[in-house]
Amino acid sequence: MVGDVHGAHDKLHALLMVAGLIDREGHWTGQQAHLVFLGDYLDRGPDGIGVIRLVQRLENEAERAGGQVTALVGNHEVMFLAASRFHRIDPTDRIGFYEYWAGNGGQRHDLERLEGTDITWLSARPAMARAGEWLLVHADSLFYLDLGRTVDEINARTRQLLGSTEPGEWGAFANAFVDRLNYAGVQGEAVASRLLQTVGGSRIVHGHTPVHLLLAENEQNIDAPTTAPIAYAGGRCLDMDSGMAYFSDAGFIARLGPDGVEEVVSVPDGLFEPHGGF
Repeated sequence: MVGDVHGAHDKLHALLMVAGLIDREGHWTGQQAHLVFLGDYLDRGPDGIGVIRLVQRLENEAERAGGQVTALVGNHEVMFLAASRFHRIDPTDRIGFYEYWAGNGGQRHDLERLEGTDITWLSARPAMARAGEWLLVHADSLFYLDLGRTVDEINARTRQLLGSTEPGEWGAFANAFVDRLNYAGVQGEAVASRLLQTVGGSRIVHGHTPVHLLLAENEQNIDAPTTAPIAYAGGRCLDMDSGMAYFSDAGFIARLGPDGVEEVVSVPDGLFEPHGGF
């Protein structure tokens, strides 16, 4: 399970290699493993396009090996696709999508390297998936219920929105997708249960909100980025956003089983430099 990468290609490569899922050249070695990416491949870090193309390649190679890669859409992919689509139509950015994306960590070199195959792949990303009793989503938010009442309905509506030519639909989607922290606080378990009871599953795994921000919201003091996923909301939720692109010592991936987190692979201290703030 991989949370928000945000362009930290080399760090992702290192984590996957330590986990035995890829070799030094970045090719799949995970055999029948199921690797999940929770979205936000782009922005903030130095090589978002490199991340996207690595995930695309692993998706194809894993399938040939009998494994599986599930790659969800995050809110930064929505911002990126909107900036790309409408900036081509109106380079003066009167609509404002380019400015919105750039102001949220958008990297111009990612946009300049973008190809049609990248757009096609990004536009086909699902918003939600199931793996056993785990419900896989990007955001810790109930906004998904505005898109549908089942996994299939939510993903079908997401595909429609990602193919839309209407600026208003893109704007509403992007704005709704930034919502977070719905499952934090004293009512968090009840709110999470509402989503689970509607679409299925018994536990939610998400990215979107870095674990240290989640801990701060729950009034738990920390002095440094955490190095493992955080279970909360009465065990109903697991936060997988390691802040990979924000801190030099941040970054982890985890193997999940029916009973929770079974293994965590973290970035060795001092191996990478940070690439920006929130």
